[in-house]
Amino acid sequence: MGEHYFASRPEAASRRRTVDLVLPDLHLRLETDSGMFSPDRVDPGTRILLETVPPPPTTGTHLDLGCGYGPIALTLATRSPQANVWGVDVNRRALELAEQNATSAGLDNVRFCLADEIDPGLRYDAIWSNPPIRIGKKALHDLLLTWLPRLTPGGRAHLVVQKHLGSDSLQRWLNDQGFPTERIASRSAYRVLAVSARTQEGQAP
Repeated sequence: MGEHYFASRPEAASRRRTVDLVLPDLHLRLETDSGMFSPDRVDPGTRILLETVPPPPTTGTHLDLGCGYGPIALTLATRSPQANVWGVDVNRRALELAEQNATSAGLDNVRFCLADEIDPGLRYDAIWSNPPIRIGKKALHDLLLTWLPRLTPGGRAHLVVQKHLGSDSLQRWLNDQGFPTERIASRSAYRVLAVSARTQEGQAP
């Protein structure tokens, strides 16, 4: 993996290449670079997420949390052309490429930015994420507790996590935090978790 993909300004020398995201309903050619997550191929977890999640709401506001160069956000934007899609990340190099990939794909309903550049009052009907597990448990929990409370009533998040990186314990923790969570898919040691909005702040239903 080399340099941490969650560095704000990667120091790795630039080495541009392209990867293809081919799903039954879309084909995207994405430009990638060194210093970001999975630059040589679309990560298997991301692919499993995109192949198994239910269709997102056709309208509303959707979020790709930890967007990298954009495969999840661009899939959301393609599947929900009437929705407003946001991709957030800490990696500035990845964000620049995500914007370029959106332009190349002709998608004008998606925007990419740093987390602190997005309105904290914005609420999301769908959050899709291959979350950055390797930032550590506390940082991951803080990240999820920042964004999951921004789900709209009835909104859902879908997260893909490897079993050996703690998907089952994360599912239990999310339930304990008041976010009803269920496993909706399991493939190649990856788990796809569906997380519902809290019914009451800080409480499980």
